[in-house]
Amino acid sequence: MSKKVASQTATRTEMTKAQWTWFQMKQHKVAYFMVAPFMIIFLIFTVIPVVASLFLSLTTFNMLQTPKFIFLDNYVTLFLDDDLWITALKNTLIFAAIVGPASYILSFLVAWFINELPPKIRAIVTLIFYAPSISGNAYLIWQTLFASDSYGWVNGKLLSWGLIDAPILWFQNEKYVMGLCIVVALWTSLGTSFLSFIAGLQGIDSAQFEAAAVDGIKNRWQELWYVTLPNMHSQLLFGAVLSITGAFSFGGIVTTLAGHPSVNYVAYTISHHLNEYQNTRWEVGYASAISFVLFLMMIGSNMAISKLLSKVGQ
Repeated sequence: MSKKVASQTATRTEMTKAQWTWFQMKQHKVAYFMVAPFMIIFLIFTVIPVVASLFLSLTTFNMLQTPKFIFLDNYVTLFLDDDLWITALKNTLIFAAIVGPASYILSFLVAWFINELPPKIRAIVTLIFYAPSISGNAYLIWQTLFASDSYGWVNGKLLSWGLIDAPILWFQNEKYVMGLCIVVALWTSLGTSFLSFIAGLQGIDSAQFEAAAVDGIKNRWQELWYVTLPNMHSQLLFGAVLSITGAFSFGGIVTTLAGHPSVNYVAYTISHHLNEYQNTRWEVGYASAISFVLFLMMIGSNMAISKLLSKVGQ
């Protein structure tokens, strides 16, 4: 053991936890100074709003009068006396259970495929797959394909083939709304997480694959499990967070394609319920309760995924 390490060990035993923390902060003050801007912004725009939301969820508040403390009444009403909340919760969980994992796996598999292409072709194919997630007119394509009259491409083809007698009102028919919204969500899901997967794949040292072959790796699937995935742990976790966040807040897709609310509330989500009470009714206390429950659902999902990903490659 070096003299420096021995000295720090001796110092640690003589200090309280708070004193040791302060000592370490002084030792690494440059690093703390560099991360300070991010921590300040994170505190102002993330931590404080979450705490404020928790406080407001225990009150009745309409943005004009002083908040009135009502303890857990908002949560009791939410879970026991709000039928639309149950509908929104069910639809959101269905969507999240399908789109979250599917978009995550799809993003990784497409990134893995693209990584095998030559550099010039890789750049073009990456742009093709990434474009729908950033295009402002992405939904216009699906609205045109599934237009409710005979001018819609799908209705036109089905009519010409004699499979239907009249145009189908795709986004006004509760049998099709949820399915179509899920398909569109998957189509636009290759976004930032997709790019992070490509970056992670590009950052793996080729020498590791050569060493793995020497150690007995026999096929690409073993190479994926024992070499690729362990080297991409941070990108996998980042992609999981984005996929979960997107899956729980997909209300914008439904609103654009099927309106708000959708027919018979068949695709009514927590995002719609939150928007209803926050921006229409101005019941900010109740809306805060909804947003805090949604926040807890996202945090719980992220923790479960993090625990699952920690086992990858073990």
